[in-house]
Amino acid sequence: MYNLVMKDLKLGIQPIFFFMPVMLGMLMLIPSWIYFIVPMYFFWISVPGIFGNFKAQHDLMFTTMMPVTKQDMVKARILVIVILELLHIGFAVIFGLIHDLLYAYINLDIMYYFFAPTMGFWGLCMVIMAIFNIFFITIYYKTAYKFGGALATGVIAAMLFAGIAQWLGIQLTSVSDVFNAHIADHIGLHASILVAGIAIYAAFTFVAYRIAAKRFLEVELL
Repeated sequence: MYNLVMKDLKLGIQPIFFFMPVMLGMLMLIPSWIYFIVPMYFFWISVPGIFGNFKAQHDLMFTTMMPVTKQDMVKARILVIVILELLHIGFAVIFGLIHDLLYAYINLDIMYYFFAPTMGFWGLCMVIMAIFNIFFITIYYKTAYKFGGALATGVIAAMLFAGIAQWLGIQLTSVSDVFNAHIADHIGLHASILVAGIAIYAAFTFVAYRIAAKRFLEVELL
């Protein structure tokens, strides 16, 4: 499986997609922006670009000629997706911390209309990625070739969650207070949301793997 992962990272994925997390993470420096957009660029830009490249390179046909099992093929591809997702989240977190330190240093009091980059916010971002994975991965591995429908479904589902969460943050004062106004008073809640988000991400991705591996076993490879 290690060789499959390295094949994707070194041969299958264009270098620009490893720089995308850094470049897009810098958007966290924009004051009072819609920060949910930053991690979602992963499935708006990176996923269609990467999987389109896999399809153009006939990666599936090439991989089937290697001495590997179908389960390992699925596991390796999901691991690559997870690596890229964590890169996007990780660099967004780094620039989110720089955002906090920078504006605190210059004494700029930012009024957040949308969610501020807090621990709770990052927990919600992990849930967004989890929802995308459970839909995209499971639908994609019905064929392991066509990705358009799977991508659209995953993106719509993830954006619906993000949109509803952000709408609640705007409409409900209690939610806005937790995420924007009185963050220091709810550190425990933020930490709980972060832990829950990570747990949901791990669980959804594991379930996606199990379903995808089972479906891929039924795919006839020519």
